[in-house]
Amino acid sequence: MNTPFWPLLALLADGLAHNVQTLANTLNRKIPQLNAAWQDMPAHIQHLLRQHNDVWQLTKTLALIPEHIFNNCARQYGFTPRLLVQTTSTNTILLEQVRHAPTDTPPQICLAYEQTAGRGRQGKSWQNRIGECLMFSLSWSFQRSQAQLGGLALVVALAVAQTLRELGLTAQIKWPNDLMLDNSKLGGILIETVPQQKQTTAIIGIGLNFSIPDQVGTATAILSLLPQAQVIQIFQGILSRLTQYLPRFNQDGLSPFLADYNQLHRDQGQLVHLLANGSSIAEGTVSGIAASGALLLQTASGERSFVTGEISLRPGAAQGQSEEASRKRYLLLDAGNSKLKWAWVENGCILSYGKAAYYDLQPLVQDWAKHGTGVQRIIGCAVCGQIRQQQITSILPSPVMWLPSMPEALGIYNHYRKPAEHGADRWFNVIGSRRYSRQACVVVSCGTAVTVDALTDNNHYLGGSILPGFHLMKEALSKRTANLNRPLGKPYAFATTTPNAMASGIMDAVCGAIILMHARLQQKIGAGKPVDIIITGGGANKVAQALPNTFVLDNRIEIVDNLVIYGLLNWVEYA
Repeated sequence: MNTPFWPLLALLADGLAHNVQTLANTLNRKIPQLNAAWQDMPAHIQHLLRQHNDVWQLTKTLALIPEHIFNNCARQYGFTPRLLVQTTSTNTILLEQVRHAPTDTPPQICLAYEQTAGRGRQGKSWQNRIGECLMFSLSWSFQRSQAQLGGLALVVALAVAQTLRELGLTAQIKWPNDLMLDNSKLGGILIETVPQQKQTTAIIGIGLNFSIPDQVGTATAILSLLPQAQVIQIFQGILSRLTQYLPRFNQDGLSPFLADYNQLHRDQGQLVHLLANGSSIAEGTVSGIAASGALLLQTASGERSFVTGEISLRPGAAQGQSEEASRKRYLLLDAGNSKLKWAWVENGCILSYGKAAYYDLQPLVQDWAKHGTGVQRIIGCAVCGQIRQQQITSILPSPVMWLPSMPEALGIYNHYRKPAEHGADRWFNVIGSRRYSRQACVVVSCGTAVTVDALTDNNHYLGGSILPGFHLMKEALSKRTANLNRPLGKPYAFATTTPNAMASGIMDAVCGAIILMHARLQQKIGAGKPVDIIITGGGANKVAQALPNTFVLDNRIEIVDNLVIYGLLNWVEYA
């Protein structure tokens, strides 16, 4: 595979309609070259493109900024810009640059489309795929010692949180500098410093989840709440605030910002406990933030202050055990009709996935040998029948808690007349969809059967439709007709061969069910409200490509692998 032509993707990342000839002229390429370049894009990007009447448009926005726009914006706020398609870490790049630069070097800013070794506090890794995260670092020199920069991370967190709130996201701050939406992490900040003669230069790294990162179970993302968000608007807003706040911090320290910080401090007035080196070191009620940036905690022995570093904050009371002992490890099972899928989870984060056909479940046995130590719970969702459930439980050393569909969970109300008859996979697909959309949404699963379900914006699951999957429709045509026992062709708008006509009819049935359900849900919730489409299952990409261009461009469509797993994860973490 050739190296993808990233300038093309960056121009399309705004999700708006672009004339293909204009794109070609801007990039000094010919249209066939753009078509060829698109084939080299990563798999999670390729399916987003829609082409119609010489117009190219992505079905959702991405966290990519074209180089000329990035450069102009950076220079507008006084930074020397540097854009990298891929790098280890933007913080690392600027650290090396600052260490060898004169002390009067102007502020620098480095933005990366993808980081292979991004990191956060305490050496934790920052996971991302291209287009999913806004990641950049900037340098700023202070006439302060390193010891006097304890409140800097809090000021940066405040600037980012206020920018997001101005755009409509109710972001909060978890001390010292995590950006949160309720209990889900939206982003983080990493600050590293270089002492230089009479000043200290700080490298300020900022990472925001723009669209949801699959591996991080308890994360959230901007597009889940603001589907039309533009990353350049967020980037400009953050730079605008930082260029106001950083000089003020240099002069006056943290004190002028404390009132605003405490308003957005998620745990203000709440019971928390603190961990260091894996063990609980304090418990109490958060009473505020000191001018140094230290956390003030009202404990049983009086008020105490704690500085950042290797300390981690957790909500609620301590459980009297080390962090190692308190780790929550569990195995999640999605027992479908044709195969078993699973995920290993620790403290809300998915470590790895697996899958196997029922005739050979040895991969699960082998996976248990690698990951099973310390697993406290095995939780599953099954539509495979009792015999296969027993087959699964017989090879696992611990019992499986099989979860059924429920009348209510996580604030979602199930309107199915008899929840016990409702497929558990459909229920957990609906619960999992809330990781990707807070709007009304149509939840589609393309498996042995195709299910098309409706969830309102105020969390009422209304029910939905079940129809045969692609292979079952093909099987019905093969067995019940005299002349249609033949391989499927490809779907076309006007098929002119029998194999293609069969493929077109099968795909039209699925797409038609989705469009009808979307129209019904739109009518139910009222005109003007968005209705998103979440598609999962082996046929998800094919279905998304077959939906009409106008429908795709008018609505937000997310393709999600392992949606049942995410539903189980949400239930385990938050129920």
